[in-house]
Amino acid sequence: MVPIAVLCAVGLLVDDRVLVGSPIWLKPFKFTLSFAAYCLTLSWMLSLLPRGRRVAWWAGTVVAVASAIEIVIISGQAMRGKRSHFNYETPLDEALYNVMGGTVIFLWLATLVLAVLLLLARMADRASAWAMRCGIILALAGTAVGFLMDRPAPGQQSGVSDVVGAHSVGVPDGGPSMPLTGWSTTGGDLRIPHFFGMHALQLLPLLVLVLAVLAPRFTRLGNDRVRLRLVLLASGVYAAAFALVFWQALRGQPLIHPDGVTLVTAGVILVVAVLGTWVVLRVPAPPPAGNAPDTKDTGNFERLTQ
Repeated sequence: MVPIAVLCAVGLLVDDRVLVGSPIWLKPFKFTLSFAAYCLTLSWMLSLLPRGRRVAWWAGTVVAVASAIEIVIISGQAMRGKRSHFNYETPLDEALYNVMGGTVIFLWLATLVLAVLLLLARMADRASAWAMRCGIILALAGTAVGFLMDRPAPGQQSGVSDVVGAHSVGVPDGGPSMPLTGWSTTGGDLRIPHFFGMHALQLLPLLVLVLAVLAPRFTRLGNDRVRLRLVLLASGVYAAAFALVFWQALRGQPLIHPDGVTLVTAGVILVVAVLGTWVVLRVPAPPPAGNAPDTKDTGNFERLTQ
């Protein structure tokens, strides 16, 4: 992914072609960064598995190969000046898109296998374990949103139209959009929940690392039960926010132009997050068994986060 990202960055500088309203090399550039983060995070998670490593190795290899095939096709189509997604213009374009569809299915199924391994694994630090479990489950949900994009949009007909499927809801692809992300500013956009869900894989484990940094200053964060409660709260809030942006996109509503219902729902989620955090930090955590200092627990936490 790294060398292809470099090539795409060069393409952004020297190639002024535009496709579907965006610089032609922007899409493969964003995909390389996303795949790199996805594979690096999964690699770290697999290194923590106490058992099932052979199955995990095969599943991880499927993810890596599927990602590589997809990014080669996306970049190759950009080089040709063609759409990589939803493109049925020629038999070659259709074949390439169908190959991409197959790689996404294999990637999703391999990630599902890794999710099962993480759910069954017994790890010393429960907060880290649940951050990984919730992160990969949300990533599976976010990836699954991509399957909805294959549905024919209004005016499209399978076997007749050159383009079948769309990112946007309620408006055509390629209209006014946000900078960098390219998300629609006039209609719903399924790429938003897709992105938001997939990157729970990085953000929830990152929360554990932040707690590790803060633990020396805030002694309560050194307690396993407090960290676990914060991680579960953050996972629930993240899942609710994911559901909200998914619902917003399905209603054909732009992310930056929410209606009153969306704003009220977002406010409720924010209040739950703030009050939940206050309760977790205020309510005393039960002492470890035997009233002994929780040193073993903190040591496991530090080793995992390192």
